Amino acid sequence: MNPFTFVRAVSVENALLLHKDHAAGKYLGGGTNLVDLMRETIEHPDTLIDVSQLSGAIEEQANGGLFIGAAARNTAVSEHRLVRTRYPALARAILAGASPQIRNMASVAGNLLQRTRCTYFYDDASHCNKRIPGQGCDAIDGFHHNHAILGTSPACIATHPSDMCVALAALDATVHLRGGKGERTVPITEFHRLPGDHPDIETVLEPGELITAISLPRMPFATHSTYRKVRERSSYAFALVSVAAALDVQNGLVNDIRLALGGVAHKPWRAFKAEAMLKGKPATEANFRAAAEAELAAATPLRDNAYKVELACRTITTVLNELRGESA
Repeated sequence: MNPFTFVRAVSVENALLLHKDHAAGKYLGGGTNLVDLMRETIEHPDTLIDVSQLSGAIEEQANGGLFIGAAARNTAVSEHRLVRTRYPALARAILAGASPQIRNMASVAGNLLQRTRCTYFYDDASHCNKRIPGQGCDAIDGFHHNHAILGTSPACIATHPSDMCVALAALDATVHLRGGKGERTVPITEFHRLPGDHPDIETVLEPGELITAISLPRMPFATHSTYRKVRERSSYAFALVSVAAALDVQNGLVNDIRLALGGVAHKPWRAFKAEAMLKGKPATEANFRAAAEAELAAATPLRDNAYKVELACRTITTVLNELRGESA
């Protein structure tokens, strides 16, 4: 780990000023990912700007939505009464995501900024375009059974590791940002980038920009939402495939639906095609399966991860079937 300076921000404005003075610095929330990356010499900031003391409040908005401060701990979010009752998919995703110790430390903003857990990304003896742009991607011809099948490129097939972000994508969350140009908001579905030719650029954050909050819109049918994670072991493992979904069935028809996938792409994958196919259609297992297959038609699996196509289709179908029963 390289030497660094540690400074603590007392406000958003102070954090931005500190970053302006330390352009090679990084914001530090819970540190559950960044510190690991520093130990592995993947990240080497000269300054850590501690933003853990900024707002972590979880507040109901006048419009019925929810506003979650960037410094909120994952445990606090998963245990909050309004999250558990109005957005159960989010609570379940967080609980599926890590050990209790990590959830107690990890922040909401830090969760959004997790970097991939690809083995080749962490191995400095391997070629990785995400770690060193232009170096190549050893995963493509290597050990890739848990890698991406959607939105990949010849430069990168890594997956996004977050469970929480998959639920946020399904729940139409918005990311609130503050930087040198002022405040702006970005839909969570547009916050993370697909790899393209620059897998090292993972989000739309501008230099020095800070995540200040996440907001969830009022979505009454999100009370009928859930998160299903398929993994190689039952504890502390990243998703092979995960599904976050909310379903509203009226008179046997799909009135509204939200669907997002994890473990299959470089970013949380919102299944817009499947949603569009199902709206207004009978809420049947056959239709759920057909929509899942349509969403996965764009998959480009490799030698060892083709199983994810069928696994994703089955998981989507199972989850929607379960939610149909709750909505009936």
